[in-house]
Amino acid sequence: MNLITASKTSPIARTGLIAKGIVYCILGALAFMAAFEIGGQSNAKTDKQAVFEVIQKQTGGQILLTILIAGLFCYAAWRFIETFGPDNRHNKKKSIAKRIRYGFSGLIYLSLAIYGAKQLFSRAEKDNKDSTQSTATELLSQPFGQWLVGLFGLIIAGVGIYQVYYGLSEKYRDHVSKLNTHAGGSKLLLTAGKIGYVSRGIVWLIIAWLLMKAAFLKDSSEAGDTAKAFGFLEDSPYGSYLLGALAIGLICYGVFNFIRARYERL
Repeated sequence: MNLITASKTSPIARTGLIAKGIVYCILGALAFMAAFEIGGQSNAKTDKQAVFEVIQKQTGGQILLTILIAGLFCYAAWRFIETFGPDNRHNKKKSIAKRIRYGFSGLIYLSLAIYGAKQLFSRAEKDNKDSTQSTATELLSQPFGQWLVGLFGLIIAGVGIYQVYYGLSEKYRDHVSKLNTHAGGSKLLLTAGKIGYVSRGIVWLIIAWLLMKAAFLKDSSEAGDTAKAFGFLEDSPYGSYLLGALAIGLICYGVFNFIRARYERL
């Protein structure tokens, strides 16, 4: 008998998916507002700290943020269970590549949850450092630093390419096929999923490009997280419209996670 049963992991997975959906919906909304300068929003305030600050400023913000962070820990835990746990009825035989992907996802959201917890419980001044840029700075200070940053960028690029491929190839149909919803709803979800995964992949690819540029120039200030990636996109021709479209895609991805949490047979 499996030590970790579906009945035990399902609430963890659903809680995690809801938390992930909230993060992407807020991030997408902030990016859309920045694209068209709504409410004085700028690209500089479109990172993970800005997402947490939006929640914290609401009525009962401390409690809401605590719940969100707990949800992100749940998502990371679920991904680690998928990484190291036994195969289940939905995944008869998980490949090594799939387990690595789950593990990488778990690490990403664990770091996000830890970052949020630090922002929530630290009485010190908020940390405004760009974590991607800080990582690039640290790597560049090591022997073969440029190669390390370049390798980091290639890994992120691989993630981005896979996300775009995952969306365009509609490999996420497996999620939709497990949803208890009607045909029209499934079609809508397929569209939202495609847009969402491709948009998410584009963000990863821009971050990868910035990292590789930082490696080539040996200048960590060229690297950056979502805030810098959105700024890079907006500075391009028709940048506001491109960023606005990408922002809508991120919101679609967030909604896709909500619906998975509600209807998918996890």
